[in-house]
Amino acid sequence: MLPLHNISTFQPQDRRGFQRYFRRILHYPQMDLEYTLWQMFYLCFNPKNVYNTTKYHKQTKNQWARDDPGFVCVQIFFIIIASLSFCISLGSFSFLRYITLVAWSVFVDFILLGIIVASIGFWISNKYLRVHGIHHVEQQVEWPYAFDIHCNSFFPAFIVLYVVQFYTLYLLLRTGFLSTLLSNTLYLLAFGYYYYITFLGYTVLPFLQKTEVFLYPIGLILIFYIVSLIFNFNCTIFVMNIY
Repeated sequence: MLPLHNISTFQPQDRRGFQRYFRRILHYPQMDLEYTLWQMFYLCFNPKNVYNTTKYHKQTKNQWARDDPGFVCVQIFFIIIASLSFCISLGSFSFLRYITLVAWSVFVDFILLGIIVASIGFWISNKYLRVHGIHHVEQQVEWPYAFDIHCNSFFPAFIVLYVVQFYTLYLLLRTGFLSTLLSNTLYLLAFGYYYYITFLGYTVLPFLQKTEVFLYPIGLILIFYIVSLIFNFNCTIFVMNIY
């Protein structure tokens, strides 16, 4: 039998990488914003291109994860602008409400859920999906890379649920079946694409196998989509009532 290796959550190189990462947040000129915007564009239309550059990053810097915080910073900036737009359009703008919405959207929807999803993906891939062998160097998924996958997956979902949904609120907030169909189809596309990009992110790693498990949640989303249409459950109305 092959020896089993304990998987620690953070390796020493991960901690050093985190320190460099957060230092760069304080130095705006060090961020490659042009490359960040290029990645965001291709994540919406051809996400495989983004993960092809990930292979190059591994070859040149010996890590799969980004060392540039530009992607996260730009994403947070977009969330702040989108939150302001929703507050104004719904006619309920106040400074306190705006700060609350921004805090929830950034620290819960984006960061906290991202940490949870990344940790689950990190654990599943390292414990069950790694290819063990005696003729190659043992590798494992870096936790920062798992969080990068979440960030990549989140952006197209953000475009659908924050941008497209914002411009179609007038139609989506009605109570008819057509509004429910349009609303729930948007959520189906957003979450389905989220898990598809997640699947691509883990598939690009050559030491993982059976990464199709990251597509399994799409089946549950489809079931929920069908049931929600049967009972005329409008996701947009539900989410707007929460926020």
